[in-house]
Amino acid sequence: MTTVIGLTGGIASGKSTIADYLRDLGAVIVEGDQLGHRVYEPGTSGFEKVVNEFGHDIVAEDGTIDRRVLGGKVFGAPEEMERLNGVMWPAIRELAEQEFREISEREGEVVVIFEAAVMIEAGWQDLVDEIWVVTTKKETAIDRLEKRNGYSREQALARINSQMSNSQRREYGDVKFDNSEDEVKLKGRVKYHWKRLLKRIDKPDKAKV
Repeated sequence: MTTVIGLTGGIASGKSTIADYLRDLGAVIVEGDQLGHRVYEPGTSGFEKVVNEFGHDIVAEDGTIDRRVLGGKVFGAPEEMERLNGVMWPAIRELAEQEFREISEREGEVVVIFEAAVMIEAGWQDLVDEIWVVTTKKETAIDRLEKRNGYSREQALARINSQMSNSQRREYGDVKFDNSEDEVKLKGRVKYHWKRLLKRIDKPDKAKV
């Protein structure tokens, strides 16, 4: 039986870093953000719905949705964000369920990590067996967004403040990671919780490292 772990956390919290560690330990990763990109693909019903909702000015010259332009319309505007989520969340959920089925049929008894920032907000808890929460300090997240995405402090804050707070998210966590720790400690905690997970599900440790 496939075990699905929901890995969630705010923007720039370090979810992808932890997902990479878990991939090295033998997990199969399904990235919610990549599923979201598939919803935006030209020619899909998701693309048409988003463009109809937010206007053709969000379409870039190459025919794809310009996520920066779209982000400018929805971040800091709760009603607009809700409209976007109403299109995106059901579509991403459907793709995730399809991915889980295909992985189970292809690989059998594996641990799947479903990495999704909006796991709790979207109500996807029923898709997973456990929720692992990653948090980091607000200033750390701002710094990462400025360096990684080229956002101004105001743009970074708008994105952070549009999401659930760290304390709210931690309430849902079966396992919690503080990504303010150094890399060595964080990697050690991931490996520790991976081994505990394998014991809980009575699965031999097939870790690659």
